[in-house]
Amino acid sequence: MQGGAHILPIRVYYEDTDFSARVYHASYLRFMERGRTEILRAVEVAQSDLHAEMGGLAFVVRKMTIDFLGGAVMDDVLTIVTRPKEIRGASMTLAQEVRRGNDVLVRADVIVAAVRDGRAVRIPDNLRAALSGGEE
Repeated sequence: MQGGAHILPIRVYYEDTDFSARVYHASYLRFMERGRTEILRAVEVAQSDLHAEMGGLAFVVRKMTIDFLGGAVMDDVLTIVTRPKEIRGASMTLAQEVRRGNDVLVRADVIVAAVRDGRAVRIPDNLRAALSGGEE
């Protein structure tokens, strides 16, 4: 974590590209999913532990707003930046960027909901506090 954000470097591989050797748009979704998983690990909360220890708790994407601003190509090293933007009862909004150096290639706001057995549940207080920097 750096300044409240999680930083994840990712190299672009052949499998991430389309026929033109540019990153296929859906690959950015996978990169950002990894960023959301790793921000939880960075605050010492593994999704598998949440699921096992909290009766099947999981996070699901409820809404994503995404802007594609530029494109990456094979062998680029990208940085996935994930930062908590807002944490509510059963949901949180994460701001994410995919960067190549100082250039922002993709920007997204992602709302994820905590669910158990298909129903929204309150985000655990320890996770809420960890993502808020201990402020709650």
